[in-house]
Amino acid sequence: MARLQSHVWIAAFLRTEAATGGFPAVIRRGAAEAGAIFIVHDHDDATVSVYGPAPQSEFANHPVDRKFECALDHVEPDRSRQWLDQQIRFDADCWIIGTERRAGSPALVENS
Repeated sequence: MARLQSHVWIAAFLRTEAATGGFPAVIRRGAAEAGAIFIVHDHDDATVSVYGPAPQSEFANHPVDRKFECALDHVEPDRSRQWLDQQIRFDADCWIIGTERRAGSPALVENS
């Protein structure tokens, strides 16, 4: 099965997230075809969580296109920016998507 290009997956995420009560936005554009995707979840309580790509070995035999794991959970925004800056230095093609929601996980992340 071919993997969805990053920009296609992100378009679906933005629509799904908005339809399920989130307020998503593209913070940083990456490579359209294959840039890694990071999702910053603003909990609206002065903390954020950051989801990043899970190792492909965790879902190689499962019918999902992308799976995420929580890299930072309920941290101060400055801490998440420092961590994301490191990810950008490692992979300049990555995407950063932000979403704000009080309850639950971002769409397409919780059930991935």
